[in-house]
Amino acid sequence: MFVPTRCFFTKGVGVHKDKLASFELALRQAGIEKYNLVYVSSIFPPNCRLVSREEGLKDLQPGAIVYVVMARNETNEPHRLVSAAVGHAMPKGENEYGYLSEHHAFGETAEISGEYAEDLAATMLATTLGIEFDPDQAWQEREQIYKASGRIISTTHICQTAEGDWNGRWTTVIAAAVFI
Repeated sequence: MFVPTRCFFTKGVGVHKDKLASFELALRQAGIEKYNLVYVSSIFPPNCRLVSREEGLKDLQPGAIVYVVMARNETNEPHRLVSAAVGHAMPKGENEYGYLSEHHAFGETAEISGEYAEDLAATMLATTLGIEFDPDQAWQEREQIYKASGRIISTTHICQTAEGDWNGRWTTVIAAAVFI
C-alpha cells in the first residue's frame, strides 16, 4: 500500500502534427514525460502536503511509476480554445482526506475552467463533510459557505488553456496533480 505524503501541480501544452506526439510535448513542458504515469481517482490523502514542482521533481527518477490525477484535452481545429484543469479542496483536519477533480472543456477561459474544477473539488468535499448548501448558487457564494463552515480551509486549482494551432496541428493541454 502506497499513501503519498507530498503532491505538486504542473501543466503543459504541446503542438505537433501527430496527436500522441502533441501529448508527449505537453508532458515535457509539464516536466513529467520521463515517468510511467498511472491515473488515479480524486482523493487527496490525509497528511499529504503540497510542494513546488521543482521540489517534487527532484525526488523522482526516470522510469518511476508515478500516480497522477490528470485532466487532458486536445484539438486539431484551428483557433479552438481547449482547457484542462485540476481542482483541489482540503478540509480543516490534517488527518482528513481532501479532493481533487479533473475538468476539461472547449471554449472556456483559464479562469472559468479552473474555477469550475475548484468548485467541483470543493463540492465533493462539502458533500462528504455534510455541509449544507444550495447547488444552484454561484461558486463564489458556495465558496463562502464552505469556508464559513470552518471545515474547508483551502481550495485552489491549476489550469492550462491553448488555442488550436492555426495550421491544424494537434494541440494538447494537460493539468496534473502528481503524487510522491
